[in-house]
Amino acid sequence: MMDHAAPNQAPVGALRDACAAYRSVRDATPALCATLAPEDTVAQSMPDASPAKWHLAHTTWFFEQFLLAHCVPGYARFRAGWDFLFNSYYQSVGPMHARPRRGMLTRPTLQETLDYRAYVDDAMQRLLAERGDDPEVQARVALGLNHEQQHQELLLTDIQHLFSLNPLQPAFRQLAPALAAAPVPLRFLAGPEGLVDVGHAGNGFAYDNESPRHQELLHPHVIANRCVTNAEFREFVRDGGYRNHALWLSAGWDIVRAEHRSHPLYWDDALETTFSLGGRRPIDAPAPVCHVSYFEADAYARWAGARLPTEFEWEAAAQHLPVAGNFADLAVLRPLPAPTAGEAAGGRLLQMFGDVWEWTSSAYTGYPGYHPAAGALGEYNGKFMCGQWVLRGGSCATPAGHVRASYRNFFPADARWQFSGIRLARDA
Repeated sequence: MMDHAAPNQAPVGALRDACAAYRSVRDATPALCATLAPEDTVAQSMPDASPAKWHLAHTTWFFEQFLLAHCVPGYARFRAGWDFLFNSYYQSVGPMHARPRRGMLTRPTLQETLDYRAYVDDAMQRLLAERGDDPEVQARVALGLNHEQQHQELLLTDIQHLFSLNPLQPAFRQLAPALAAAPVPLRFLAGPEGLVDVGHAGNGFAYDNESPRHQELLHPHVIANRCVTNAEFREFVRDGGYRNHALWLSAGWDIVRAEHRSHPLYWDDALETTFSLGGRRPIDAPAPVCHVSYFEADAYARWAGARLPTEFEWEAAAQHLPVAGNFADLAVLRPLPAPTAGEAAGGRLLQMFGDVWEWTSSAYTGYPGYHPAAGALGEYNGKFMCGQWVLRGGSCATPAGHVRASYRNFFPADARWQFSGIRLARDA
């Protein structure tokens, strides 16, 4: 049987050869689709998700729009009209096909989409060979590759959601069974306090929303040594957590009642199985709970007599740790229990990177002195600084090398189809 594991991706910016860096990231996206039938790539499960074929095309459009059309005089676009189909939200570029109707795009075909990728990749390789040392080209390529890595994760989470709605409950990929693991005891460790420096330090690639680097005042607090587990969250469910309005923010309680929610996304009502990229499988009790919304994370924290960390508490605790963990390149594609070996080494923070994105109590907004970049690329992050909450750390679906301690992910409070989980904190 063919091995469909995604090829190892070198961290963007770590390869001296820009052509090799480009090829590494671009090849990984169609490799993720190797187990999909053409029919799988067209369907859209909900307005927040996109078809796999659209991800393949949109990431290609990004390079065509912001590099080739911008940097190559006389560049001939692959097809007229595809700008409208594959523009996501860049109003400065022009109109776009409505996001909730991306699943209606049966044409172009999957093969035409792959031909589009090949056309743009050939043109990009020529551009890099000729102008790979141009600072503007380098900056735009770095942004394009990091943008593609974001879509690689979205492609996985969108496929998982799509397959979960299929009565056949198909597996995206065969995953190794969970191994018996002893749970790591929950401990609370003192976090940094006083004035701390947060934000991108200026070395390597970062998004504009990670800057400017600045100081934040942290009050005395403690932060959990690991993520909340499935077993712990199951106790919250069994204790009536989804029936106790006192635990919930008002908007979250409205959603619980309106949608009759009683457990995390993908769990069955018996609280015994969950739907994963490997199909339906038993819930791994000591692994981090995932596919929970900000509302669920906040309610659980209140039930546990704790709270969610602020994004600055999280970053101050993580910024001196190695960025290593269970990322997509390991091909595990599910959260793993906290390593007991790490616990034996002494009380230290575990699972800060990989496994699950960790909700924070921080609203997504600009740092002091933040200004979006001029032009269309300025629409990348700044325009979404309203009604979103910050998550930190990456997940088992995040490409290795993509995140860092200052990385700020963001989603609405009700989003839960991502690999989003919980780490607790308390005032000290």
